[in-house]
Amino acid sequence: MSGLDTTCVTQIGILVNDIEKVRQAYSEIFQIEEPEIIETGPIEEAETNYRGKPSEARSKLCFFNFGQVQIELIQPDQHPSTWREYLDEHGEGVHHIAFVINGMKEKVMYLEGKGIPLVQEGEYDGGRYSYMDSTDNLKVLLELLENDEVS
Repeated sequence: MSGLDTTCVTQIGILVNDIEKVRQAYSEIFQIEEPEIIETGPIEEAETNYRGKPSEARSKLCFFNFGQVQIELIQPDQHPSTWREYLDEHGEGVHHIAFVINGMKEKVMYLEGKGIPLVQEGEYDGGRYSYMDSTDNLKVLLELLENDEVS
């Protein structure tokens, strides 16, 4: 294994208290269309685990595509999650930098071996994600995204 086998940042996640307001600001400033706001799936679909325990956490999301990098706005609900914890402790702002990877289990094990623990994981339509707590050494959380292969 050679690290994460990627150097391509695909997404920057930003936590917000009011997704509609911040979405409108991005749209106005960059003169682009407001993207749809979606809600993450319930625990039965998302299979969300936060700090090793199932969580009913959900959030509202919207995505702005800026070439290679996507800006993700995240407005979490009140249930325990990395989003809620970080927003409560640090306020609005950058939460994570995401990389698309292959081999989620191996990449999580690699990072845990580097002292970067898994904080939250779950499923989305077409793949899965893992948030790794790299704040001590990288000053931001890493999100690993693994998309299912489409044949």
